[in-house]
Amino acid sequence: MYLKKISIRNFRRLKDVDIDFEEKETVFVGPNNSGKTSATAAIRSFLGSRDFKIHDFSLCSLTAINTYAPTAPIPHPSIQLDLWFHIDPDTVEFGTVFALATDLSGDFTEIGIRCSLEVEDAAELWTKYDQAFPVQDDGQRKRKLVDFLALEGNLKAHFKTRYYSLENSGAGAIPTPLDPNEGRKTLRSLLRVDFVDAQRNIDDENATRSNKLSEAFAAYYQRNLEQAEAAEEAVAVIEENNQKLTAHYHQHFQPLMGIIADLGLPSHNDRAMKIVSTLSSEVALRGSTELFYVDATSSHELPEAYNGLGFKNLVFMAIQIDNFYKQWRATDENRPLCQMIFVEEPEVHLHAQVQQTFIKQMWKVLTQGAGDEEPRPQLTVTTHSSHVLDAVDFSKIRYFRRVDLDDEGNGNTYPGSIVKSLKEFRPDAINVGDLEVGVHEALAFLKKYLRLTHCDLFFADAAILVEGAVEKLLLPKMIDLAASGLNTKYITILEVGGAYSMRFAKLLEFLGIPYLVITDIDSVDPANSRKGCKATDAGAVTSNASIKYFFDGSDLVSDLTAKADADHIQADNMRFVSYQKAVVIEYGGAPQNFHGRTLEEAFVYENHGLFSSGALSIGKEIPADAAEFHQVVWERIKSSTFKKTEFAMDVLALDPHVEGAAPWAVPEYIAVGLRWLEGRVGDQPAAGELNA
Repeated sequence: MYLKKISIRNFRRLKDVDIDFEEKETVFVGPNNSGKTSATAAIRSFLGSRDFKIHDFSLCSLTAINTYAPTAPIPHPSIQLDLWFHIDPDTVEFGTVFALATDLSGDFTEIGIRCSLEVEDAAELWTKYDQAFPVQDDGQRKRKLVDFLALEGNLKAHFKTRYYSLENSGAGAIPTPLDPNEGRKTLRSLLRVDFVDAQRNIDDENATRSNKLSEAFAAYYQRNLEQAEAAEEAVAVIEENNQKLTAHYHQHFQPLMGIIADLGLPSHNDRAMKIVSTLSSEVALRGSTELFYVDATSSHELPEAYNGLGFKNLVFMAIQIDNFYKQWRATDENRPLCQMIFVEEPEVHLHAQVQQTFIKQMWKVLTQGAGDEEPRPQLTVTTHSSHVLDAVDFSKIRYFRRVDLDDEGNGNTYPGSIVKSLKEFRPDAINVGDLEVGVHEALAFLKKYLRLTHCDLFFADAAILVEGAVEKLLLPKMIDLAASGLNTKYITILEVGGAYSMRFAKLLEFLGIPYLVITDIDSVDPANSRKGCKATDAGAVTSNASIKYFFDGSDLVSDLTAKADADHIQADNMRFVSYQKAVVIEYGGAPQNFHGRTLEEAFVYENHGLFSSGALSIGKEIPADAAEFHQVVWERIKSSTFKKTEFAMDVLALDPHVEGAAPWAVPEYIAVGLRWLEGRVGDQPAAGELNA
């Protein structure tokens, strides 16, 4: 049995979201303040020890509470958590299942239960509110209803958790009320949840008092391992020589230490670990211990504080996870049928290689010493690390995205979140000219690309897809010059080439990430697609597959350059496609028409003054005649001896203080696209303005 899906409603920025879980591990990703922590907090509030606060209600729910009137037919908003479980009829205890079954003719492969924080007695709430803040002579009250509920104890006094069994129908979940005590008992019999929080506080400014790991090992010993018998002989051993009790600890901790040694730290150059008894005979048998690190060469023992934060963080998480699992397995009576362990931001203080293997190593900790028939917990990891994602299958990612939500058509919007399951993502097949890419091939490409590039796409406000290394090198400076507002956003730059940007279109639109495509017109001879030509040549066509895809098979350069800026805005304002167009430039004292086929060519045309003066160079003398200049630049840049990366580095190295002006101009086709993206993400809520 395992937790299959949850639905959260009216909790913080999660107005109405569904999140499905994998049987083994699931990973929550997304930008800061996108709702990942809120999802775990909702579960902790209903199943753990966390108390609800009034500001746990979503913003639109708080507005509804403030506008509530006792005579209104609309009930008070409630915070709801629906939990759906997949069960195995051959192994599950049917007593629990039947407690939730509303249709005894069902196949019992899925059961659901709802937890709902609801007002217990609306009339009583209104009476208490009216007594505390009566209507004044001006018809107003000193405080709103939300303010009254925020006062100590008021929310808990007037809102209670109720439980419902759920039946899944085509029209949605149908709830049936349960007795509160029975509902709480049933929920506890179904699921145990444990949390490894991000704020683990494993270090202390005073090194002599930094003993968090020592305490964790002691707690682990007390709860899970066979302890020394309180006998006279044992007491004598402790009093005479603590070494024997130290050996006792070593024997019992050896399996766990073996697993920890394989976690990636310490290496053969680091210190080993040793549990040492430092207590008197009166307290030693309680399992109190202190952790020491033993130098491999000198055998010198150092206290716990004398090791790095990364190693201590890793060991602490391993101890906690294993401790939670062992406690669940050791539950003698009414053990919950499944367990979920949430691990928040495990990457803290860990280097990249350990982040990549973290989930695999935690499963080694959990399976060490457990038989094949033993139940396994589910792991849910929230992370901002692309390295953690490297080791996770694409389908196990749940992407949290910040959005503006409508307040049920009243014209107001509120910051909220949506959750996308990558398991549901399917790319489109691509068929452009000679290029045919099937759905499975397109999906395999995306998975491989995201893994090989440690992609931070899942944490970005927007994405820019570029052709190659030159664009990627120059783009940060171009953003400074043309759209500096983007510097306040999280932008990921993907180097994808001219033939691959369309493969990302469906994924980016599925995730809801605005994106700019910067690509080359790549003009070629219409009679020979392998032969490049100037973009101004009569009948020139583009060889760029992405342009053909985004513009529905258009390939005539003259048609493409005639398109208005509005034609480049696509996919319901999610995408802007930029490529070189004809520009009119003052050259030799007269306006001249130039059209680059690549970034480098367009850059030279629009910055010809820097090349004429010698501030920059393409390795050729710059002619005074415009037509000759066009020919020289085109031939030079397409030649095999032209070094594009060196060209980009020379541009970046140019002295930025040239008579107080910008050192160079951003090519217009790129500037237009950057300004669109700046305006597009400027419409999105900023990270600092959102709820957690």
